[in-house]
Amino acid sequence: MKKIAFGVVAALLSASAAIAQTEAPKTTQTTPAVSNSGEQNPGAPVAGKNSFTEAQAKSRIEEAGYTDVSGLKLDDQGVWRAMGSKDGKHGNVALDFQGNITMAQ
Repeated sequence: MKKIAFGVVAALLSASAAIAQTEAPKTTQTTPAVSNSGEQNPGAPVAGKNSFTEAQAKSRIEEAGYTDVSGLKLDDQGVWRAMGSKDGKHGNVALDFQGNITMAQ
């Protein structure tokens, strides 16, 4: 009786392991971490887990043409926020996890 029970348990475990390995990975996130299309997300800045360091965020903002970037802080939505100037306008600059940079005056 013990051999039969052990055999049934072993068969069930091996079958469930085989089924688990054939399932495709699932993801719920539909937006990429960093946009590679070169297009600005119209909903920017997008909240999400931001992997940019402070130095990377400042560098990205400056590379986008902003000057006098100061007061850079990561907010609770995962968006880097600072003050900066571009094209003669000074205001709040935001960098989200997708790399979108926006300015509000």
